[in-house]
Amino acid sequence: MLGLPLHEWVALGMLVALTLYTLLGGADFGGGVWDLLASGPRAPAQRALIARVIAPVWEANHVWLILLVVLLFVGFPRGYAPAATALHIPLTLMLVGIVARGSAFVFRQYGEPGETQARWGRVFAIASVVTPVFLGISLGTIVGGEVRVTRGLVVSGFWSWLGWFPLAVGLLVLCLFSFLAAVYLCCEASDPALQGDFRRRALASGVLLGAIAWGIKATAGPGTAYLSARLFGASWGWPLQLGTGAVALLALAALLTRRFRLARVLAIAQVMLMVGGLGLAQRPFLIVPDVTLADAAAPEATLRLLLIALALGSLILAPSLYYLMRVFKRP
Repeated sequence: MLGLPLHEWVALGMLVALTLYTLLGGADFGGGVWDLLASGPRAPAQRALIARVIAPVWEANHVWLILLVVLLFVGFPRGYAPAATALHIPLTLMLVGIVARGSAFVFRQYGEPGETQARWGRVFAIASVVTPVFLGISLGTIVGGEVRVTRGLVVSGFWSWLGWFPLAVGLLVLCLFSFLAAVYLCCEASDPALQGDFRRRALASGVLLGAIAWGIKATAGPGTAYLSARLFGASWGWPLQLGTGAVALLALAALLTRRFRLARVLAIAQVMLMVGGLGLAQRPFLIVPDVTLADAAAPEATLRLLLIALALGSLILAPSLYYLMRVFKRP
């Protein structure tokens, strides 16, 4: 492991950032999904719990997305350029959704009670649904093998993000974020009735997540041959998938038995296995099948300085976020 080239260390940092963004920022988006779908006599209480849980940390959770983009831009400039070119529409829509969601959340929190708050609440909820879909579409396009790059220029696949496979990945990401949020909210709720509401949502979204994950292969086109070969043909492929499935079933079992803290640990492990599996399956490509990590990497001097900055920054970032969580997430 210590013998990895510098560009793979940077890629590992990107994978960690994506995992943390899923676990933290993704759950915030999932909270917005359940805000949109709040129903029944406890709908106001459901929305109030979601707002209370998200409010202290939602801005801080975006630091992982910023870190991911910076590592990509600085560490792999010859990959960043074609990726941003091919995905400029879904990425722009995703960024618009992030801005609209954050702004609407603040305006709802401090707006006039009544129709004003309700209107901003709808913007917040809808943006929370749309944004994860475009994030998943972007990921699905990158690994889908339809974007072709020659000499650093995108020569085809500009509209491949509209295909069925990227859309299926987008729905998978939306369902994953919703599942995480529901599991977290089970732990955050002190009212047994609210726990029951989000427990049912967690079970439903967990089952749907499994169905989408298994059915996504039906949408795969010829460009996903490399990804499929790695997931189903590599020595680690089937053990990883079986392990991920086992953890997912254990998480559902923990929810059924109301062991919510255990369910949260298992849901986190499930996400780590899913994102880690994606990284292993895509290796050594940044954009399948034409742009490898080695080809897209910056000079070694740049990568070395980037890793030093990442290590030093982590010494500040990690304790700061831990302190933030301790202050606002204390029972």
